Amino acid sequence: MTTIKKDPALRDKTSIVIQEIQQCRLCEANLPLGANPVVRGKQGARLMIIGQAPGTKVHHSSIPWNDASGDRLREWLQISRDVFYDQDKIAIMPMGFCYPGKGNSGDLPPRKECAPTWHRRLLDTLPKLQLTLLIGQYAQQYYLADSKNLTERVKNYQTYLPDYFALPHPSPRNNIWLKKHPWFETTLLPDLRQRVRYILSM
Repeated sequence: MTTIKKDPALRDKTSIVIQEIQQCRLCEANLPLGANPVVRGKQGARLMIIGQAPGTKVHHSSIPWNDASGDRLREWLQISRDVFYDQDKIAIMPMGFCYPGKGNSGDLPPRKECAPTWHRRLLDTLPKLQLTLLIGQYAQQYYLADSKNLTERVKNYQTYLPDYFALPHPSPRNNIWLKKHPWFETTLLPDLRQRVRYILSM
């Protein structure tokens, strides 16, 4: 009798959903560089990072946070690139999976079709998640759904624990914000690093 070996990915619901996301062409007609959904993760991931949308560099490389913002985010978390991109530990998905195009003052907002279409389907395949980092106003508005602004959410980050941790976007565009709020570096980051270190060691 011949034994048929099944591809492990076919039994992994996370891999199946990610493959479907990567094939999504829902709003391709509205994307200046075409569709290239960027998302990563495996079923055992314990930390989820939800950001805004890929920039042009990420679009071309298909590697999330593969830019100056990603370098700063890894510095905030105090983890290496190897750990950051270890899909067994960390899952990464943006509010909009594809590069949305350029606006008058930076990139356009994430496409609104992505999160309601895909986020819950992917999250439901990640039973070991311990914490989700909500980076920037779009992720926070979608998941926290309160009346606070970004600064209020980040300053009161403990309100959303243990499920969510609110963070500003690590873009160089936010250097002024970071200088105006020194508590972010002195109080928030040490707590964030301790939590991330513990979660990734589980």
